[in-house]
Amino acid sequence: QKYLCSNCNNILKKALQTLCGHRYCSACLTWIVRNNKNAICQKCKEEDPNTLSEESLLAEERAFGDAAINKEISELKVHCVTLGCSWSGIMKDFEEHQSLCEYALIPCHTGCGHVVMRKKLADHLENGCANNVTVCQQCQRSLSSTEYQVRTFLFHKNPFQLVFDYFLSFFFSQSHSMPSANKDGCRFSEVGCSFRGSKEKIKEHEKSALGAHMLLLLQHMRQLRGTLCSAAKAAQGFTPQAELNGNGAGKSISKLHLENKLHVFENIVAVLNKEVESSNMEIMAFRRQSELDQNIIRGLELKIAELHRCLTQKDAGLSSLHKSLLFSEQASYDGIFLWKITDVGRKLQDSVTGRTVGLYSPAFYTAKYGYKVCLRVYLNGDGTGKGTHMSLFFVVMKGDYDALLPWPFRHKVTFMLLDQNNREHVIDAFRPDLTSASFQRPVNDMNVASGCPMFLPLAKLQSPRHAYVKEDTLFLKCIVETN
Repeated sequence: QKYLCSNCNNILKKALQTLCGHRYCSACLTWIVRNNKNAICQKCKEEDPNTLSEESLLAEERAFGDAAINKEISELKVHCVTLGCSWSGIMKDFEEHQSLCEYALIPCHTGCGHVVMRKKLADHLENGCANNVTVCQQCQRSLSSTEYQVRTFLFHKNPFQLVFDYFLSFFFSQSHSMPSANKDGCRFSEVGCSFRGSKEKIKEHEKSALGAHMLLLLQHMRQLRGTLCSAAKAAQGFTPQAELNGNGAGKSISKLHLENKLHVFENIVAVLNKEVESSNMEIMAFRRQSELDQNIIRGLELKIAELHRCLTQKDAGLSSLHKSLLFSEQASYDGIFLWKITDVGRKLQDSVTGRTVGLYSPAFYTAKYGYKVCLRVYLNGDGTGKGTHMSLFFVVMKGDYDALLPWPFRHKVTFMLLDQNNREHVIDAFRPDLTSASFQRPVNDMNVASGCPMFLPLAKLQSPRHAYVKEDTLFLKCIVETN
């Protein structure tokens, strides 16, 4: 699974690892970022959508090449699945094998519509390809390429034209066969290019050196001129008798025709060379503009990410303000606090199973600038009342005005569990133990809770004779005497 892309689910190509720890193909990550604003890692969404964070935000500059996984993938043992092929090796050699596999099915390049094994393509072109035929001008018969060359060689009326076409076909046939014969060299090595390298580097070289290759081809054509003239003289021995009986004027005309044709080819190559140079200039301009556009896009993406972070911070601030507002609305400042607890059945069960230990009430105050306190209830009991009673405690919290208040806390505290039928409220009260740490000035956010561990038997809490729990809700009241 670790070798598969998080997007396409295929084997990773040029693996990149994101900040959230997932891996993508380089091309997949580029596509996702280009086509989605604020793209989020799909794997993060699938694993747990509730834990999405800023690290799940995808961006090319926030990912790094995973050299270790790329090395592991390149050394994976693989085999060719083409029927009949027994090749096996490692992943880094597989792409080259695919381009050479003799058992691979490939379409005929003449457009005849046939799909043949690579190793049988030559035989197909020679004997079975409907598009690889030539009509003889002498007898109007359709002939294969080999038959046509033999017939032309035997009956061609112009020996100079024959020699010229023969050398050109030989040169271009050699050029087209070079990729299979010279796996690590440039296709223009036959005309003087000495570049050698891997398959990918050769492709890059041939794209970037079109102008230089055209110049080499032009020089080669000029060198052919002298060779062709000599070869033409030698070829006169194969001329049919009718041609030998001609006068010297025919020979001069043929030579002139050959030189003119060479000159035309030189001009064509020169024009092509200029076109290639012009195209290279345009390509370079496009590349520069593309780089500028990419830089602008990256800058905008960084700004968007920064704005996203700012919005996240503002959302957190608003959430904090909302909580403060709710607290202000619920807070009491006269020492009397009424606590409504809903979902009592579920919370009691959570207390029994241990999922919830105890519940804290919102904070309230004995006066506007008085002590900050709260309640803590254990629905299934705590300490001596665990499992048999509901326990209710009083908690002194650290407040904003503690420095101005007398310590220890010494006010009487009264607890009430209200009967919602207003018949029999449960009431208990205590005065603080002035030696207890629970009532000294708080050092931490809150002191240790103190109160009534056996406030109410659980059996009485659920008794149908009373309405302590009604519609799955109960009410606890606390009164702090401040006089």
